[in-house]
Amino acid sequence: MKQATNGNYRWVICALLFFATTINYIDRQILGLLKPTLEVEFHWTETDYANIVMVFAGCYALGYIVFGNIIDKIGSKLGYSISIIIWSIAAVLHAFVKGTMGFGAVRALLGLGEAGNFPAAVKATAEWFPKRERALATGIFNSGTSIGAVVAPIMVPWLLGSYGWQEAFLITGALGFIWLIFWWLFYEVPSRHKKISQEEFTYIHSDNESAGQENAKPIKWTVLLGLKQTWVFIIGKLLTDPIWWFFLFWLPSYFATTFSLDLKKPSLQLAIVYTATTFGSIGGGYLSSLLIKKGWAPLKARKTTLLIVAFAVLPIILAKFATDVWVAVGIISIATAAHQAWSANIFTIVSDIFPKRAVSSVVGIGGMAGSIGSTLFPLVVGALLDHYKEVGNIGAGYNILFVICGLAYFVAWLIIHFLTSNMKPVEEALKN
Repeated sequence: MKQATNGNYRWVICALLFFATTINYIDRQILGLLKPTLEVEFHWTETDYANIVMVFAGCYALGYIVFGNIIDKIGSKLGYSISIIIWSIAAVLHAFVKGTMGFGAVRALLGLGEAGNFPAAVKATAEWFPKRERALATGIFNSGTSIGAVVAPIMVPWLLGSYGWQEAFLITGALGFIWLIFWWLFYEVPSRHKKISQEEFTYIHSDNESAGQENAKPIKWTVLLGLKQTWVFIIGKLLTDPIWWFFLFWLPSYFATTFSLDLKKPSLQLAIVYTATTFGSIGGGYLSSLLIKKGWAPLKARKTTLLIVAFAVLPIILAKFATDVWVAVGIISIATAAHQAWSANIFTIVSDIFPKRAVSSVVGIGGMAGSIGSTLFPLVVGALLDHYKEVGNIGAGYNILFVICGLAYFVAWLIIHFLTSNMKPVEEALKN
């Protein structure tokens, strides 16, 4: 029997999450796009740049665990607000630094603030959507990472050419403060929201999850670390987040060095690569949601989608044979789209298997693990590319990195598969 779904206010919430995630990634992506300008301005080596990325990733990891715990305690509305205030201030401060150390400091603050985005967004999605719609909703808001990465290659070079790199940081950094106004005006948890109908409220809680869980006592993260369910998300992030960060921070340089792409002009190639990730994010969320509507168990639907995604990433290993820029764009576009499909489903697994009172904390723990991997991987990337740049064959360095990218998702899926075999429900595991 089809349930009444009168009212669609939950999709307004999804739109707010989408725009916040878009801004998050514009502020994150801008450094990679300004790298050719800034490395001349400040005489950076590849290792210098890798160290700046590493500082951001390290503080992002710390921010994940901090915000994951805080958001479960103070709620998604206030927690998200604090997060975006911190990262927007940091984004603006980039315009005023005078050296490499200064960039490291403001990237550290940016990492701390930006880490609150996903714990808050995933928690808000769990609060506002039933399980059958969560992957789609997550895919939509997660596609903001893609849209941000698409807008940035068009917007940032234009700002750079028209005004300068300082103004590019100032203008993009101000976007978060504009979003904050709309967030404060339109967001509240369903049980306290005045614009939601009773029919929509009932539909949101149709999974027999308690409507008042937003006020329930959170589970300590030390307890969560002892659960097999938490390690499903940890592994899913630890082995794949570094790959996405490589795509985000080094693809502009890859196209510039391999195919002589001029990053001072709007880049159609990069825009296409990151546009593809939008389809991956929404498509990956839609596929697992569709399987659930057809009667599949949520975990089986998510794992099947993740396996399909792992196969889709494999062709990036062939990127080393691409001698035409558009062939490379096609191969890399499939891989980046597949990553975002992975991301939409791995986030949704958390809200599938954990009670709402633990969602932000688990996202924080797994996000921290992913960020630790992303902190260490740039050291490998920087050292590898500097070595091959010295011998005049930087393309060989990128080829090795593409092989690592192609295999990471299969390794992650296999571990997740074994972790989820005969897995007990979380509340039952907590009693033992």
